[in-house]
Amino acid sequence: MSSTGELSCTYACLILHDDGIPITGLPEIVALPTKVEGEKIGTLVRASNLEVESYWPSLFAKLCEKKNVNELIMNVAEFLIVLFVCVFSQFQEEAKEESDDEAMFSLFD
Repeated sequence: MSSTGELSCTYACLILHDDGIPITGLPEIVALPTKVEGEKIGTLVRASNLEVESYWPSLFAKLCEKKNVNELIMNVAEFLIVLFVCVFSQFQEEAKEESDDEAMFSLFD
């Protein structure tokens, strides 16, 4: 089950990626006197009035630095399409079996 931290950082990454903004997390040292580049995920999470553990934004930022976000999105989309096809074909098979069963009962009623 996903936590609030995971979901909020996921949505923040998707928002930043959609806007074409480089995805960065909170810096390890948060109490710096000047605003440090690298807190975009954390900024979006704070703007949503959610409290998450401090490691989530930096963890997601490291993931987005190492992986192509477009590829991650496409992998999920491909998975969902395959899942939909499997469920739909199973539903069709069950519907066909039910209609065959109903036809057999109608012959002997």
